[in-house]
Amino acid sequence: MTCPYLDYRDEAGERSFDEPRAYCTAATTFVQPMRADICNDRYDLDHETDCEIYREAEAENGV
Repeated sequence: MTCPYLDYRDEAGERSFDEPRAYCTAATTFVQPMRADICNDRYDLDHETDCEIYREAEAENGV
C-alpha cells in the first residue's frame, strides 16, 4: 500500500515537468526520490513507521 499523502504531479504553478514528480500533500512540497521510496513502501520500508511526515499528519487528523 502506498502512502495516501503521495501524489505525482507534472506541473507546479506555471512550471511543467517532462516526468511527474513525487509530491507530498501532507507536507505540501515535492519530495526527493528517496522519500518517495518510503511513500511507496519500497526496499522493506513502511510509510506508517518510517516516515515522520506521515506520522505527524495522522496525529493531527486524530488517526
